[in-house]
Amino acid sequence: MLLFCPACSNTLTVSRVPDNVPENSADAALRGKNRFECRSCPYQYVLDRRYYERKTMKRKEVEDVLGGKDAWENVDQTEVQCPNMQCGGDRAYFYQIQIRSADEPMTSFFKCTKCAKQWRE
Repeated sequence: MLLFCPACSNTLTVSRVPDNVPENSADAALRGKNRFECRSCPYQYVLDRRYYERKTMKRKEVEDVLGGKDAWENVDQTEVQCPNMQCGGDRAYFYQIQIRSADEPMTSFFKCTKCAKQWRE
């Protein structure tokens, strides 16, 4: 949870009111309690109870880095053994891209026509 100071708009940090606050100080009754404190101005907010926030994050549906679903449309096929042991497919879609330096060979990307397993060589 990220909160901002209402006075100067800087981030608030959680800190503890020091135990060595003098008896005649205004903060004497707050000794040992947690607080949100601004490090730029004198603003503070004492936490008198427990605070928590639980947020479930949705996972994004990740597409292929090299083009998503449409990347495999109209690509060539070749005879190559699928690395998935349960599949046994012998044909795959493929395309080649130069992803390393020019003096290195091109990288071949494959997708099995039977089980859709993807790999590269």
